[in-house]
Amino acid sequence: AERSRTPWPEIGYARPRSWIGSVAIGLAFGSAFKLLMKAVVMPLLGADPLNPAYHYLVGNAAALPGMVFASIVVAGFGEETVFRGYLFERLGKLIGHSPGAKIVTVLLTSIAFASLHYFDQGWAGAQQATITGLVFGTIFAFTGRIWTLMCAHAAYDLMAVAMIYWGLESG
Repeated sequence: AERSRTPWPEIGYARPRSWIGSVAIGLAFGSAFKLLMKAVVMPLLGADPLNPAYHYLVGNAAALPGMVFASIVVAGFGEETVFRGYLFERLGKLIGHSPGAKIVTVLLTSIAFASLHYFDQGWAGAQQATITGLVFGTIFAFTGRIWTLMCAHAAYDLMAVAMIYWGLESG
C-alpha cells in the first residue's frame, strides 16, 4: 500500500463504526461458519472428518502457541490483508468496480486463496478454502471493510485448532 501510495482505507483498513461490534460479529460469524463447514458442508463434499495435515495437534500443547499465533496473525490479519484487501484493490484498478468486475475479483481471489491451501491440506483443504474465499470475498465486495473479516478468519482457524487439539473433529 505504501509503495503504490494506496490509502489504507482502499484495502479495507477503514475504521469500523464500532470496534466492539466488529470484533464480536467477526468472532461469532467465524466460529459458527467453521462449525457449519465442518459439520455440514465438508461431509457433503465427501471430505475426511480428520484433517491429516494438522492431526499432529491432537493433545499437543507445545504446538498450540505457534498455531494460535498463525491463526490470528498469519491467517486472520495476513491472509485477509492480501487476499481481500490488497488483491481486491489491485484487481479493482485493473478490471474496475462494476458488479461484474467484483464477481470476477471474488472468483479470482478465491481460486488463488484455495490454491495455496492445496499444498498443505490437499483437495479437501482447497475445497474448504474456495468456499471460505467466496464467502469472505463476497462480504468484502459488499462492505469494503476488512476488520470484521480478519476477526472472522482468526476465529474460524482458532475453532479448527480447538477442534483438532481436543480431538473433536470426527464428532
